[in-house]
Parts: sequence; structure tokens; C-alpha cells
Amino acid sequence: MSNYDVIIIGTGVSGLFAALNLAKDKKVLVLTKTIADESDSFLAQGGICVQRDDDDYVDFVEDTLKAGHYENDRNSVAIMVKQSREIINDLLNIGVEFDRYNSGFSYTKEGAHSKPRILHHNDKTGKEISSKLLEKVRQLKNVEILENTLLLDILADHNHCYGVVVRDKDNNLRNLYAHFTILATGGIGGLYEKSTNYPHLTGDAIAIALRHNIRLKNINYIQIHPTALYTEQPGRAFLISESVRGEGAVLLDKEGNRFTDELQARDIVAKKIYEQMDKDKTNHVWLYLNGHVKGDIAKRFPSIYERCLQEGYDITKDRIPVVPAQHYFMGGIEAETQSKTSMNNLYAVGETSCNGVHGKNRLASNSLLESLVFSKRAALDINKNWKEEKPPFFPLPKEEDYQEIDKYNRKLIMDEIRKEDESAE
Repeated sequence: MSNYDVIIIGTGVSGLFAALNLAKDKKVLVLTKTIADESDSFLAQGGICVQRDDDDYVDFVEDTLKAGHYENDRNSVAIMVKQSREIINDLLNIGVEFDRYNSGFSYTKEGAHSKPRILHHNDKTGKEISSKLLEKVRQLKNVEILENTLLLDILADHNHCYGVVVRDKDNNLRNLYAHFTILATGGIGGLYEKSTNYPHLTGDAIAIALRHNIRLKNINYIQIHPTALYTEQPGRAFLISESVRGEGAVLLDKEGNRFTDELQARDIVAKKIYEQMDKDKTNHVWLYLNGHVKGDIAKRFPSIYERCLQEGYDITKDRIPVVPAQHYFMGGIEAETQSKTSMNNLYAVGETSCNGVHGKNRLASNSLLESLVFSKRAALDINKNWKEEKPPFFPLPKEEDYQEIDKYNRKLIMDEIRKEDESAE
């Protein structure tokens, strides 16, 4: 029997930040499906929102609600906005660097924001935050990280979670016991043909929740990002950050004419692009930066500049082809404001969870903030309400029980999403 105080599944910002905020006398295990820096958090380009000052509170809340079609949980939104400055200070204290302008921060604006309130590190904000968090977690003596370890199931009895079932890097099935478990497995982009997510993010925790009757919420709320780089090459769609449009880039039809307001909410812009593609009978529209984005474009968006060059486009001169792609999962395992799920001693954080912050459509650059706010709340809640219970005996997992689990999980999730779509019509 392997025993831990807390097991965290996932090495995105939510899983790592939870580990950092757990009491240092607790034995913590962090599991990840591939390697530690292959999470969608590392891919986040645009930035992280923050309430700039006291006067910004009402506007920040309203922008979040409006983007979410007012289907958000208002209490969760209020918590996220109020704690945003605290979270930024936490990040600064561990060495995260944000771009600056003169003596202050360089704030940018993205779609559906009423004002610039987004901190960024060029167009690699997620990588900057995630890498600094991972570095700090690796330094903790109480935390062990296991890579290439696949979550298969949870150890559950009478609506109580006692740990997880995993397949380790040596292909062995194991029961790992813990007093508390935190699910931070990311989104479901790997279930889609074209997504900006890593393909290994296939909603494993969502399928487990379905199998164990753990409450889910808004599972059919799937966000399509308006601007992924169009290519005929297979594989993950490369995101063209919303901050590109936030700083002035325009969308053009096949004749070179602008056809919509680029700073509307993501779902609206994606719909406009689909409509224009249908009208033009094309596979994409065009995004144009030159003459619209101020300053040194290549310096401000270095990773986008380099990737587009690989596809034969110079964003400082050329129009680039873009198309919508699956991007974010607003639904997930239902979690209250301390990130508790409907199962005892089981928490869900980050894109895996749904605390209602995002409503029907996520406001740009709220994802990193939401993940950090509510993963910290989960860790602090575990610290505050610590208790130890002797787990019941669970038989060793059998290979035949998990032979085609990935295929089964994929069908289970997509069937549930279709069912929710049909009931909403």
C-alpha cells in the first residue's frame, strides 16, 4: 500500500499551485499523464487578468458576466476578482515576471474587456507562470512528482475518495491511497479533431466522475477560440492569442475587407468567422497585424512570429490564415467555492472543475486566474479541515478492467455532451 496525505493529478498551474499552498508537513504526490511541462497552462499565450484598482471591481465582474451570457455563478466571480491582486502578488513573490511599461505593468486588452487589465509576459505568459511554479514545487521536500503516470480511476467507497488507481511508467497498475485527492487533469481538447489543447488531455477525470455519479455542471459548454492558425498539417491547432486582436489586429475576408468587430466575446467572433467562411466558400479568414498593432510586432509576439514563419507567413508583413478551433471547457466536475466536489475528500480545480465562474463563455485571460484562485482555496481548505481516516481495503486493480478504458471514456464523455446539447434545445 502506497500512502500519501494528498494526491494531486495534473501539473498545470492549478495542480502546482495547490501543491505550493498545502501545509509543508503533508506528504504530497503529484501525478501527470506525460511530462510535467506538457500541460495546457504552459501553452497559454495571452495573459492573466487582474483587478487593476478598486474602481475596476464592478467593470471586471460585469465583463466576466456579460461574456458568460450571465449564466455565471456571481459569488464565484466575486471571489475570483477580489482575490486577483493577492494571486498576482503570490506570483511575483515566487519570481514570475510580467512585462512592464515605464515604472508600472504593461496591461493589455482582449475581446469583451472594457479596459486593459491583462498582465502578460510577451506571448508566453502561461510558460512563464507554469515554469516558475514547477521550479518551486520541485524544490519542496514534501512533494513527489511522478511523470508518465495515467489516472485510471479513483478509490471510492460510500461517496468517499481514498485515493486513485493509476498505470505507472512501467505499465503496472497500482492503488495509491491518500486522505485527500485533488483532480486537476485539464480540459477535453484531445476528444476533438482540431483543438488548441494537447492531444493527451482527454477528460479522464470527467469520465471518472460520470462512472462514480459525481456531480457535473455545464458539461456541454465548450468554447471555440476564433483564431487558430490555419494549416493542412495534422496535429494540435496553434493558437493565435486574442491579445493580438486586443492590440489592434483585424479580421479580413477573402477580398481583404474587415467584416466584424474583433473585440466581441469569443463565441460571437467565432460565429462571425464561420459565417464569413461560408459566404466566401473558404476554409479560413485572414488576420492582419501590420499597420494595426503598434510597436515591434515580432518582439511583442515572439512565439507567434516564429511559428507563423515556419508556415511561411511573416506576421510583420503578411496576412495570416486563421480558423476557429476547440479551445476551452467551461463545464466540468461541479465544485463549490472551496473546490470541493460532491464526493467527500475529493476536490476539483482548474479546467477540470466547474465552479460557475465562466458561465456559458469564458472571458479572455480569466482561465489562469480562476485556476490559481480556486486551487489555492482548495489547498487552504484541506489545511484548515485536515483529518485522517483509515481507508478500507481495495483489491489490486485488474488489467482486464482497464484494457480499453480510453476508448470507453471518450464515448462516455461525448455521449453525455450530446445528451446535454439535446436537452438544451
